[in-house]
Amino acid sequence: MDKKLLKFSPLTEATYYILISLNTPLHGYGIIKKVEGLTNNRLRLAAGTMYGAISTLLNNNLIELINVDKHVKGKKSYQITLSGKKLLYYEITRLREMVNNGITEVGDYYE
Repeated sequence: MDKKLLKFSPLTEATYYILISLNTPLHGYGIIKKVEGLTNNRLRLAAGTMYGAISTLLNNNLIELINVDKHVKGKKSYQITLSGKKLLYYEITRLREMVNNGITEVGDYYE
């Protein structure tokens, strides 16, 4: 894993879901709806939170701007980059390890 990418771990939940939603190109509203769908409406991204995260992800080459709709002011589409995918895979592995350790030590009983 690239040490430059490790500085972004652990990801916030919002950033994690933004990255996984951008496996296919989406615009801002599409990201919000995708995250709501993935989390059964548990996580609802406010526009400010999402666009702040998008700005950080763009500035660090974790996502890229792939399209600007000339017909709809401000409508931009984004997609995850190879670096973003590497970070995401690292984060998934880290989270999987945490869950497995929890199940091993505590059990997987839910009430």
